[in-house]
Amino acid sequence: MTGTPVVETRGLVKRYGEHLAVAGVDLRVGPGEIYGLVGPNGAGKTTTMKILATLLAPTAGEAYVTGIPVDADPLEVRRRIGYMPDFYGVYDDLRVWEYLDFFARCYGVPANRRPTMIDELLEIVGLTDKRNGYVEAMSRGMRQRLCLAHTLVHDPALLILDEPASGLDPRARVEMREILRELRSMGKTILVSSHILPELGEMCTGVAIIDRGRLLRSGSIGEIERSLRASALLRIEILGDEAAVQSARDWLGTDSRIADVLGGTIDADGATRIEASFDGDSAAQADLLRAMVDAGHRVVGFNQATSDLEEIFLKVTGQVDEETAA
Repeated sequence: MTGTPVVETRGLVKRYGEHLAVAGVDLRVGPGEIYGLVGPNGAGKTTTMKILATLLAPTAGEAYVTGIPVDADPLEVRRRIGYMPDFYGVYDDLRVWEYLDFFARCYGVPANRRPTMIDELLEIVGLTDKRNGYVEAMSRGMRQRLCLAHTLVHDPALLILDEPASGLDPRARVEMREILRELRSMGKTILVSSHILPELGEMCTGVAIIDRGRLLRSGSIGEIERSLRASALLRIEILGDEAAVQSARDWLGTDSRIADVLGGTIDADGATRIEASFDGDSAAQADLLRAMVDAGHRVVGFNQATSDLEEIFLKVTGQVDEETAA
């Protein structure tokens, strides 16, 4: 990452009496990222977000938003962020456009700009047809999208979204995910927490796994996965009879970079999938594939197995639990 990070924390600590809620967290989130905070209840995600939103003062350490220390100039930080907490209050007796107009006035948006801005935000969050309806008549999913529009009225650089999909049905979660992707394409940086790990895995450019206030791993999902594996797990599909498959397994076994050759599952197309633990980067994998084909093996599938975010989370937290027990 080059340039000034949009979010940066250094040794961030927050204590409540004897309870350590955040234990020296270091984060760096670059411009235009969708960055996920992953962890169980009580991990420190919300506390970290509240510190970045200037709602809590850190006990120790530093936190910056667009290079500004959150404790030194909180008003300027608030101008640059849109914060959406897990439980967001709304004014039921207002019309949708009135709700957004009220907060736009609070942020000092000029009167001649507000109507156009409101229409643009309602289009982004898919609520144009609800413009003149009352907030109280909206579903939870619609209210969540309205609250997201509220965070955007002053055109912030950073969105801090704490469980934005909480309580939503599957369709509403998909809609929220697509909105966040669109906001990223518009240049927004998004820091988001969620318990719905598969959805974070699909949209995040990077994640931080937090447990008991500690940052256990951070980076892209691929980087974290590679840090957990000593070698890549290759899945190779071979066409041919049993003898051809065994020949391919024997050939792979002669390569010093391969520790194990496993499996023999036959798929619907008649190919047999074998798995090999391979110590090598992407270029070495490409060389291996070329050599297999040159050796006469009928390779119809070749890829590296990947873990989803749930599996990675369980591996990371389980690994730490084992180290603690030891």
